[in-house]
Amino acid sequence: MREHHHPHHRDERDGFEKRPTRERGGGGRGPRVFAPGDLKLLLPALIAEQPCHGYDLIRQIEGLFDGAYSPSPGVIYPTLTFLEESDLISGDAEGGKKRYTITDAGRLFLSEQAVALDGVRMRIDVSKRSLRGQDRPPEIHEAVHNLRHALHSHHGRWSPEEIARVAALLNSTAQSIADGKAQ
Repeated sequence: MREHHHPHHRDERDGFEKRPTRERGGGGRGPRVFAPGDLKLLLPALIAEQPCHGYDLIRQIEGLFDGAYSPSPGVIYPTLTFLEESDLISGDAEGGKKRYTITDAGRLFLSEQAVALDGVRMRIDVSKRSLRGQDRPPEIHEAVHNLRHALHSHHGRWSPEEIARVAALLNSTAQSIADGKAQ
């Protein structure tokens, strides 16, 4: 049975999605939790810590969010299939359930993606706060909109130096916000 299409599956360039509002009758599940590609980093990292079943991964991710979010099997299992087909993880069926382990290629992938994985964990931390009801006030929403606009209008002018400068600025700001400290 095919899962219905859900906004979580859209691969949007900026990693944000528009949140449906109750006034418009949108029955969405709230804010986007993972940016495109995040689960492809997080799942191998969790499997590298301890081989486990898909259900265990759902529970572990729920734990990372203090129970405020639980990923659906319709998101987890296709990602596990992709990771297995990419030889980053290996699934062995035991008693009808697949137990996943990390492969050597998966370990190499994780070591190459360490900075990106840190970003995923930082976004989880920020999302966890938002899901606990500490949503953005209108002034912050407007500032985020301005940031997205600035990034969009910068399109096509990305030299290696500019990429490093903007990435460092954004990561520093995100870390300061997550830490609750002024820059």
